[in-house]
Amino acid sequence: MNAAYLLPPIMWEPMVRGALLEDFGIGGDVTTEALGQSDIVLQAAFRVRKAGVIAGLPGAALVFSLLDPAVRFEALVGDGQYVEEGTTIARASGPARAILGGERVALNLLCHLSGIASTTRIIVDAVSGTKARVCCTRKTLPGLRAFQKYAVLSGGGSNHRYRLDDAILIKDNHIALCGGSIRATLDAARRRAGHLMKIELEVDTLEQLETALEHGGADAFLLDNMSTDQLRKAVALIDGRAIAEASGGIRPDTARAIAETGVDILSLGWLTQTVTALDIGLDIV
Repeated sequence: MNAAYLLPPIMWEPMVRGALLEDFGIGGDVTTEALGQSDIVLQAAFRVRKAGVIAGLPGAALVFSLLDPAVRFEALVGDGQYVEEGTTIARASGPARAILGGERVALNLLCHLSGIASTTRIIVDAVSGTKARVCCTRKTLPGLRAFQKYAVLSGGGSNHRYRLDDAILIKDNHIALCGGSIRATLDAARRRAGHLMKIELEVDTLEQLETALEHGGADAFLLDNMSTDQLRKAVALIDGRAIAEASGGIRPDTARAIAETGVDILSLGWLTQTVTALDIGLDIV
């Protein structure tokens, strides 16, 4: 899957510009400038040192164009593409001050986002053949949510809510706010929701699910930390009347069994919260 079209350039620019300002500070790249060779034109290659799925190439390209429009950046693969160890995924050529000055920011983006995409693909492959979709959550790093969610899409996954105003998601603390009553909580949510606003309810037990279904149900149910046996029973109770979303305890080795219970969604906060970067390096060639 090539997801590059899903994130327009105007969204990359503020984040990339901020990252460069953070790295350059007041004095810029004093190391490269001190060597007196900053105008020499360099040829560089981005190579993966471990197989995985690539994400973040548009951001890496923007790093160099912001530093010097004379830099030529050529992506050799697309975001969302799986590559083997040793693959050259992009080339850049231009003045040393731009290539070396932008190296770390470009690699930070590529390694971080490709790590998310690669892990997402592992889970997606694990549930292949079932109807379940793999979703991330709002457990993202501040300021990077759109890009981390983009990386999940690049890995073949799907996105849950982007923001608090996307949908009504009722969790245990919201129920406590309404006196502990699921019925009262659902009634209050329905009174406030517009006709296009979806309502999802988190439940921890089958009894909570049954109570919710008796009182009009919801558009989706977040089945939190349930065993596979409980998930099968929950899917049967819902009986297609709402989306069934499993959350909690989902790992590469458990994803398949959870998906086979018949749930529609597997949501994994750790996809974006606990990231193992994909090892990518820049070599002067």
